[in-house]
Parts: sequence; C-alpha cells; structure tokens
Amino acid sequence: MRRAATLLALLATGCATMEPKLGQPDPAISATWPVGSPVVAQAEASLPAVTYKQIFTDVRLQTLIAQALVNNRDLMIAASNIAAAREQYRIQRAQQFPQVNAQAGVTVSGDKSKDVSAQYTAGVNVPSFEIDLFGRMRSLTREQLQRYLATEAGARSTRLTLVADIANAWLDYAADLSLLLVSQRTMETAQASVRLTRIRLEGGIAARTDLSQAQEILSQAQANLAQQRTLVAQDVNALQLLVGRSIDPALLPSSIDQAGPTIAELPAGLNSYVLLRRPDVLQAEYELRAANANIGAARAALFPRISLTGLLGFASSALTSLFTGGAFGWQAGANAAYTIFQAGAGHANVRLSEAQRNAALATYQRAVQTAFREVADALARRATMDDQLAATQRQQAAAADVLQLTEARYRAGIDPFLNVLDAQRSYYGVQQTLVNTRRTAAQNRVTLYQLLGGDSLLQTAPLCEVTYVSNANSAKLASQCSPM
Repeated sequence: MRRAATLLALLATGCATMEPKLGQPDPAISATWPVGSPVVAQAEASLPAVTYKQIFTDVRLQTLIAQALVNNRDLMIAASNIAAAREQYRIQRAQQFPQVNAQAGVTVSGDKSKDVSAQYTAGVNVPSFEIDLFGRMRSLTREQLQRYLATEAGARSTRLTLVADIANAWLDYAADLSLLLVSQRTMETAQASVRLTRIRLEGGIAARTDLSQAQEILSQAQANLAQQRTLVAQDVNALQLLVGRSIDPALLPSSIDQAGPTIAELPAGLNSYVLLRRPDVLQAEYELRAANANIGAARAALFPRISLTGLLGFASSALTSLFTGGAFGWQAGANAAYTIFQAGAGHANVRLSEAQRNAALATYQRAVQTAFREVADALARRATMDDQLAATQRQQAAAADVLQLTEARYRAGIDPFLNVLDAQRSYYGVQQTLVNTRRTAAQNRVTLYQLLGGDSLLQTAPLCEVTYVSNANSAKLASQCSPM
C-alpha cells in the first residue's frame, strides 16, 4: 500500500530526478589577493557594480562603444547563439508535456451495387506521453537550461571583451598619434641640425662627417615618421572593424596625454570572489551544472520508460449525428519499455556523463584560477605603474637638459657633433618611452575593468536582439539594443 502511494505521488508530481547533488563548486582560490596588491578585501555583498561609462568617462569613447554594441558582428553572432539556445531549451521543455493532436476525417466506400456509405470522425488524441517517473525528461530540460545560461554568459563575455578592445584600440590611436607628433618634432630638429651643420661646414668649423651623421639622423627620423603614419592609419582601421562601421574623426582623441586620464580607476576594496561573477567563469559553472544534470538523465535511462496514449472523439455514418451522445467514444493505453540487454552500454553512459562532469568541474576551477592569476598580475602591474611613470618623466626632463647643454657646447666648439647626436637619440627614445608608459598605465585600468567582470556585475547589462531583414536585392541583420 505504501509503495502504491509513493508511485502515485511520483506520477502526480513527476519531480523525481536522479541527479547528484551539486552545491556551489569550490573555486580553489584564496579569498584575498596576493600580498602587495593595492586592494583591501571586503564583503562581496558590498562590492560595487560599475558600468563602462563610469570607467571610460570620455563621451567620444562612450559613443564609439555604444555604436559597436549595435553594429559589431561578433556581438550579433553571440546574440543569435543566445536566441538559438533559448529555443533549444523551449523545445526540450515542451517534451515534458503531452502532445495533443486534433483530427477530423471522412471515409467514403461503395460496391458494385453503387451503394455508397460514409464514415465521419472527429476527435483529439495523445500519440505517446512519457511519464517522467525517474526524472529523465526533467534532467534533460535542466541540462538544456544550463546550456542556454552558459551561452548567454558567453555572449556577455564577448560583449565585455568588445568594450575593452575598443577602449584599448582608442588608446592605441592616442598613443600612436602622440608618437607621430614626437617623430614630427624629431624630424624638424634633425632638419635644423642638417642646416646648421652645412653652414658650419661651409664656414670651415665642422667636418664633413658631421654633415653625414646629421643627414643619417634625418633619414632615420623620416623613416620613423612614415612608420608612425602607417600605425595611426591601422589604428583607425582596427577601430572601424570593432565598431562595425565608419567612425567620425571627431570621436578620436588628440593625444595620449589627453586620453589617458579619461580612463578612471576601479573602486578599491574588491574581494577575490568577485571573479565568480565574471561571465567566462559563470559560463564554466553553467556548463558544469549542465553536465551534472546529464548524469541524472543517464541514470534514469537505466529504468523502464512508461508511456500513455489516449483517444477521445466521435464517429458516425451521418455528419448531422456526429456529435450526438451515441457517436462518442474513447480509447486509452499504457506502454512500458525496458531494455533487457545492451552489453553494459547504459552503465557506461552513466560513467561517461560522470567523467564529463568531473572534467567540467576541473574546467571551472581552472577558469577561476586563470582569472585569479590574470587579475593578480594586473594588480601587480598597477602597483608599480605610478612610480614607473614618475621616473620616466624625470628621465625626460634630464634628457632635455642634456640635449640643450650638449648643443650649446657643440656651438661653442667644446663637444664634437657625435655628442649631439647621442643626446638627440636619447631624448627621442625617452619621449617614446614616456608615451608608451602612459599608454600602458591607461590600458592597465582597462584590463582591470575587463578582468574583474566590468558590466557583467550588473544584471541589467543589455544584450541585443538580432533580426533578419531581406528583400529582393539584399539580406542583412538588424540589431536592437536596450539603452544603457
């Protein structure tokens, strides 16, 4: 009697599953950052959630990012994958419910005597509905749900990477434009040196080797200038590819000195467990939960499958009496199927799903550990960046003084022209180093924004819906995004 009651309860609820219990997976990392990192641990509940507009404060950069969120093709692919995964989940979930078909028909028959008879039918039927006694269908549905969530997390990761890539490309343009200006000034200085040396040579107070050396420096400066122009053009091309359209030149920065400070610092006090909310880490966690749900489906497949069929309808030889009481009829049936022998394939399938779950757990932990290492490296870089920038600025000032003094001593006939060339090379190199250091400092803040999850900390971070638009001449995709 007790067994019968239990069976009836299972049939009524259909909620039994054979999945292993899976709580929050162990991230296998420390709750705090390595010693020396410029952060102070605090409770995760008080962690700030920031948007890219709070970190990338320049309106021009914000405009480029907003355009990319609508036009970037990688983001369109990710949004389309979300839509496909969502519909796959809905298809699987629909299999938990009975399929009901409606049908109506008429059969006409006759013989040699030319007597003709007709049979009219109408009704509904349930072809075959599996009673989810052991939770196989529910486990498969849960697996598909987790895979849908994993796809969505992957799309958020793509979005986060896109935002960071645009910021980095924007800073690359600013830095390369600054280096172009440095090359321009260096070439002008080299031209002045050639003119001065030629005058001194004509006056008999300079050697011909001095003029040759000055011309060599000028040629090198001209080559560097051409190279920087190429890099600036390539930076524009990279930005246009990321944005997905031609960009307005007014949205480009004028120098790294102007662009760098517009990248704000992330709020201090981040606990390392914030990494668990990174979209790539969430994607690995959802894949783990999907693999765990698949174990339940594999275990349930070892047990019998019970299916129900049913028919409810009317049959009559006259259409006018089809829906009368005498024409009513019904039919119901049940079927139980159980595989007696399959050479251990069922148990092997369970062990396979368990191995896949174990691999998914290791993949999740590796994703967390990789994220931890990436952030720790970026924080270590951040800790010394201010000192490096200050030292490079002092070095530039010293190199400028040396160049000015060396040129004065050369005009006075005290130092050879070779000393001037060395001072010019040193000053030019330090200027390049300063520009690249400012670029690195700004891009380090972009990297921290990306590595710590960025907008993915916000549950409302928008993802676009992609629609297919076609006419007789062309086919294209249109993207509709919620405003940020």
